[in-house]
Amino acid sequence: MTGAQQAPVNKAAEARDQVQELLSAHRPAINEISMIDALLVTSELVTNAQRHGDGLSGFSARIVADRLEVTVADRSFRQPATAVGREKFSVGGYGWPMIQQLTACVVIIPTSGGKAITVTIPLTFTAPGPSDVLSGVMPPL
Repeated sequence: MTGAQQAPVNKAAEARDQVQELLSAHRPAINEISMIDALLVTSELVTNAQRHGDGLSGFSARIVADRLEVTVADRSFRQPATAVGREKFSVGGYGWPMIQQLTACVVIIPTSGGKAITVTIPLTFTAPGPSDVLSGVMPPL
């Protein structure tokens, strides 16, 4: 496990900042698409907790091998839902399928005060560039 971010967050932007800091510090470097996917999933999970989950009650992020693990807890016992089969343009349910597409695993655990959703997001790493090789900075094997 590499680094973990568990400082309290109140907004999606704060959660994104923590994840970006965690991923930016990782060596070998995380590629741009993985970073974007991780920030998008983080933002959606925190926003869902605030909007549909009666408020955010916990947040953590950590890197485990080649995956980012993000946990978001809220105060609702309701399970996430999709917009499929509902009235056209109804509120909510559009981000959940995206979360499922961008993650390798989704686990929803009931808690005493609601639920915690943990997702794992696959990470890919950038190849060392010519300047890294010349400077002697090489990723660990």
